Amino acid sequence: MPPRRRIDPTAGLAAVRAWQRGPGAIGRPDLMTAVRFTLEELAQSSPGGALEVRVPPAGAVQALAGPSHTRGTPPGVVETDPTTWLELASGDLTWDEALASARVSASGQRADLTACLPLVRRDRFDQ
Repeated sequence: MPPRRRIDPTAGLAAVRAWQRGPGAIGRPDLMTAVRFTLEELAQSSPGGALEVRVPPAGAVQALAGPSHTRGTPPGVVETDPTTWLELASGDLTWDEALASARVSASGQRADLTACLPLVRRDRFDQ
């Protein structure tokens, strides 16, 4: 069962839209909302516990089917900063580009989000 949403999808999508219009111009609360919303989108679209995706200081989720963990370091971890995460989530940056430029740290067998991204496509911004 996917985790319960905490960010209202309307507010989350509005924060992503605001970030997309001007990434450097939005305030910290909207940035954190956009990141948390897209993390929830990942957990919703790819439920599981085989990978932990961390975007400090905004949050972290577990995703992807496979062996899960309950304590300690998970078998797979992805970590990045909020801007890189939103670029990945919106399709402005590919997974391979993020890895090649060392903007994302990924460890473990399932630490590949290629099939899960983007989470919020530009065509959803026009709604």
